[in-house]
Amino acid sequence: MLLKNTFDDNKVIQEIYNNDKLKRYSIFFIGVVIQALAFNVFILQSNMAFGVSGIGVVLNSLFGIAPSYTILVANVLLIVASFVYLGKDVTSKTIVGAILYPVLVQLTAGVPEMINLGNTEPVIIALSGAVLYGFGTGLVFKVGYTTGGSDVMKQIISQYGKTSVGQATIYVEGLIVLSCLFVFGWQSFIYSIISLYLVGFFTDKVILGISKYKTFQIVTKKEKEVKQFILNQLHHGVTILDSHGGYTDNKRRILLCTVPTKQYFLLKEGILQIDEDAFFIITDTYEVKGGA
Repeated sequence: MLLKNTFDDNKVIQEIYNNDKLKRYSIFFIGVVIQALAFNVFILQSNMAFGVSGIGVVLNSLFGIAPSYTILVANVLLIVASFVYLGKDVTSKTIVGAILYPVLVQLTAGVPEMINLGNTEPVIIALSGAVLYGFGTGLVFKVGYTTGGSDVMKQIISQYGKTSVGQATIYVEGLIVLSCLFVFGWQSFIYSIISLYLVGFFTDKVILGISKYKTFQIVTKKEKEVKQFILNQLHHGVTILDSHGGYTDNKRRILLCTVPTKQYFLLKEGILQIDEDAFFIITDTYEVKGGA
């Protein structure tokens, strides 16, 4: 339920995305370039399959279809699905990355011919690709964007299948990785599983830490506005704790909120947009259970 006051939380999101546009767009572009290079130089060469890119790897092997075409078509379909099932706001942050990534995959398709990996062990190639891809993905997420793909499928399954994002990830990625077993065999299958874990690990590491969630403890003079922003824009609950200062003995209230690591950037910047003098502590949270 929307809180009724004059504060417009939509403007906070707009201000976040309007700040340091050149810097944010540059980081975003560099992240997608790194993803595309990692895919062509390492992942495609190792026949690893995870995410929508993995579908491109499988179809390239079976039918000779350029992976960039498969990724582009899949992402366009997922953009439409995202608009229908997840709404305009969620989709707007996905469109640019979902189109740019396959374009860059196509533009960097010739790079492997210029790089001689020699007698490098296949496992080293596979792991290098996973680490590099995770690093690029982390840069993209760090500035508040995504490149679409399987993340959209996971959100839709989670929302309409009444399951957690973690369970949805197992379903989506499990099917894609399993296809790798039947097409490429056990070695690529095992590499894909290990790489999928490493991509997630290094993505979170680039954003901040290695946990799946971040817990914020916030002290602000604009409590109502910050609470409204969290409820309406991030769609997470807030717990309010009564406290008092150890030195001044002044009574204060602390807003306690736990969000997925991917939303760390939005909540941190949102707090500062609303109250630049706010005091907050961010801690890694490894598991969240229950809650209304």
